[in-house]
Amino acid sequence: MAGLNKVSIDDINVKGKKVLVRVDFNVPLKDGVITNDNRITAALPTIKKLVADGGKVVLCSHLGKPKNGPEDKFSLKPAADRLAELMEGTKVTFAKDDEVVGESAKKAVAEMQDGEIVVLENTRFRGNEETKNGEGFSKELADLVDDEVFVMDAFGSAHRAHASTAGVTKFVKETAVGYLMQKEITYLGNAVENPVRPFVAILGGAKVADKLNVISNLLEKCDTLIIGGGMAYTFLKAEGYEIGTSLVDDEKLSYCKEMLDKANAMGKKLLLPIDTTIAKAFPDPIDGEIETTVVDSHNIPADCMGLDIGPKTAELFTNEVRSAKTVVWNGPMGVFENPTLAKGTLSVAKALAETDATTVIGGGDSVAAVINLGFADKMTHISTGGGASLEYLEGKVLPGIDVIADK
Repeated sequence: MAGLNKVSIDDINVKGKKVLVRVDFNVPLKDGVITNDNRITAALPTIKKLVADGGKVVLCSHLGKPKNGPEDKFSLKPAADRLAELMEGTKVTFAKDDEVVGESAKKAVAEMQDGEIVVLENTRFRGNEETKNGEGFSKELADLVDDEVFVMDAFGSAHRAHASTAGVTKFVKETAVGYLMQKEITYLGNAVENPVRPFVAILGGAKVADKLNVISNLLEKCDTLIIGGGMAYTFLKAEGYEIGTSLVDDEKLSYCKEMLDKANAMGKKLLLPIDTTIAKAFPDPIDGEIETTVVDSHNIPADCMGLDIGPKTAELFTNEVRSAKTVVWNGPMGVFENPTLAKGTLSVAKALAETDATTVIGGGDSVAAVINLGFADKMTHISTGGGASLEYLEGKVLPGIDVIADK
């Protein structure tokens, strides 16, 4: 797996040097107020280490998806203000420049003392973040720190070859990964490449199409592959069962058959739901009251849809988790946003929380479920990357990791 032996911030000396750090401060905002600062707190160990070592720390990040250049509602100022509160006693300056590297950024960096922080404006305000047309921007970012040091600590953006994630590395003398990045590489990489066995992988979520390569890659690595969520119905249909009006990816039926045959040929367990919580229609609103019944997964009525795994399946899946030594989970077991339809996801989260196995949670929805259900502190590692963790589990080389120097 690429990236397991990268230069880290423990291997470099930053005293008196300017250090550009790509962080992931893509935090949720409501009316200009941060509703969850997890991504900022996750970056603190790296920032504190560089500050303590006497580096002049310049942070850059994207936030949201501004459409036409700069938009005030996507400014990184709230993130810079929150960082200043968390880094009490350390000078934090926000450089307000619509072009990101402008007069105020250059002035702030020129005036920095060792151990101080400058936060740049949202990198997406430039509108040409992609490396293919962002080479000039990459060079400006490197020049801002005198082409000295670049630290990549934004795993959530590591699957994008952007100016601030990969392009900038062409112009700096030293590159390294931060602690958050190192943790992601270690846990996600080791869980899949060198797992303590039995290794159980759990995949959920809506569509098979989103996880084609993940299914195939994990099937080769794990001992048991559990499939729940909306994607399970395509597998059940591929086995020839009636799935009613459940979500289905008809174009992927032959792929699912292929995967079932592959599991069989490799002697791997591939577990699908044996009972299903059904309703006449999808809940509207999503968290509204809904009338449900539980049926055998092979007998879903033609006018009903599966919206969660049933209690027997929950027991089957949790028993498998209990016997595991490594578990990777990506994707909920049902419509977890609805209390009635969250039982399957809750039972899996609870089993993971209670096991002594190494538990790695990847992907936005499973992370949200674990946090919402109150089990976050019981997991070995919760990945900060949605798309990036999926691509990593596929076995892909992530450009934002690939460009960092090897030890």
